[in-house]
Amino acid sequence: MKFPTSLLSLTRFLLLLPFFSSAWIGVSVATNNQPQPQYHDLLHCLCSQEDAISNLIYTAQNSTAYASVLQFSIRNPRFSNNASSSRTKPIAIVTPTTIPQIQSTVLCSRKHGLHLRVRSGGHDFEGASYASLSSRFLLLDLVNLRNVTVDVPSKSAWAQSGAVLAEVYHSIASASRTLAFPAGLCPTVGLGGHISGGGYGTTLRKFGMAADNIRDALLVDADGRVLDRAAMGEDVFWAIRGGGGNTYGIVVSWKLKLVRVPLRLSAFTVSRTSASSDGDAEMTMLVDRYQRVADKLPDDLMILVMIGAAAARGQGNSTKQVLQAAFQVMYLGRKGKLLRVMNENFPELGLKEEDCKEMSWIESVLHFANYPSNSTYDVLLKSRTDSPISFAKLKAKSDYVGTPLPESALQGIWSRVHQVEPGAALLHLIPHGGMMSRISDSSTPYSYRAGTVYKIQYYVAWSGEQKEVEERHLGWIRKLHEFLTPFVSKNPRGAYANSRDLDLGMNDPTGETSYEQARGWGEQYFKHNFERLARVKAAIDPSNFFRNEQSVPPLSM
Repeated sequence: MKFPTSLLSLTRFLLLLPFFSSAWIGVSVATNNQPQPQYHDLLHCLCSQEDAISNLIYTAQNSTAYASVLQFSIRNPRFSNNASSSRTKPIAIVTPTTIPQIQSTVLCSRKHGLHLRVRSGGHDFEGASYASLSSRFLLLDLVNLRNVTVDVPSKSAWAQSGAVLAEVYHSIASASRTLAFPAGLCPTVGLGGHISGGGYGTTLRKFGMAADNIRDALLVDADGRVLDRAAMGEDVFWAIRGGGGNTYGIVVSWKLKLVRVPLRLSAFTVSRTSASSDGDAEMTMLVDRYQRVADKLPDDLMILVMIGAAAARGQGNSTKQVLQAAFQVMYLGRKGKLLRVMNENFPELGLKEEDCKEMSWIESVLHFANYPSNSTYDVLLKSRTDSPISFAKLKAKSDYVGTPLPESALQGIWSRVHQVEPGAALLHLIPHGGMMSRISDSSTPYSYRAGTVYKIQYYVAWSGEQKEVEERHLGWIRKLHEFLTPFVSKNPRGAYANSRDLDLGMNDPTGETSYEQARGWGEQYFKHNFERLARVKAAIDPSNFFRNEQSVPPLSM
């Protein structure tokens, strides 16, 4: 993902961010692919099944398509085929088209002692859906499992985990103009990973997260069984809706609860610029007011803010760096009422009638995904190969804010944003309140509900292969994270599971991590829900077959 250097394009790169999500299952990316007996036995096992999948297996030894299949869903080039990467590649990639093929892959992998990881859309910020620090493994890629079936009378849809959000949204819009699914902005995010970590979207304050709107699911467990909600039980069903991916099994498909939206709603983006010459005082004023009202606005109104620095023309031919903010507004109503609400609660933004745009829900999807204004929603079907998003190497972190940041903290953030080159840094503010405050913090594993004002996502991106460049940018975001320590949630300091951050801690590569070892990062993601997740893990996968660098380990009774 390449960060923008102009104000009008500032929202482009936000689309990769955790509205969507992180990815949901991991694999490895880098070095030793020499054949071993284990590898040949596995292939023989897979090819001997009744539902043979020999034409759906890609290896570095016998398939010229291996590299392209591996690279197809890599969304963070930091973990691609880079000689400097410490990650290992999968010894083989399986791209099943049926559930029996998934069952065979699970059973053959277990039989021959090979670690298995699964990839949905590949948006994991730490590459855990395609890159691993652990032992050799097999990658199960769900790219061929992306069917979506909408049932309008029941306001529901069955969607396979390999579908990206663009495909889900297109199917819903093709069936109804007034139904929607409350999920993220980025069209290329895989549905499986999105739901497995929670799933933020523009209707978050009205309908909750994606994981809050799931009615059923089909799960293949470590024994190869296919379990629906009734068969897996309520504890496992609870865990898969936000408790992290590559942990409890492979969720093949989800039954989505669709929500009613108006035929016409208001959706648009307004941008504001602040000059560093006055200490970015205007930006401080705007964001200070924003963080005091955004979670208290009507549930129908969501305002997201993306803040970064960009190059601007100075005197003569000189350039200067300015701070920019893009306010993305989604209101489930007409613009006249929206203007009244904004003028009463956030007049500092200076919103005018000409700023406001009315459109359908599916048109708002295209708008926030930054497609050209004359696009039809059929463009969503090309999102896998023709996305408006470009990708660069990046590192992400997250925090939760319970009390508005003081002006000194905001000014400290601005000064640090100016320390990196224009377009390298981005902060994304996502307000809570509304429905998010009314849902219990134990309703799903996502526990940051009442008491959270907003979530901060922050990112840094860079290009090139120089190790020094990477270390400089990693150091920058880690120092920003350290600077924010006094101002964000505490005991534990919160983090969003779909914004995976391995700096918080990792499992032992052998798979022998204990519950106590994992509590440090686990409670940052899930707070008090982490213990319940670990007990669910012990019940559904006691041998810890499904695992990655930050999967929940089993905790026996």
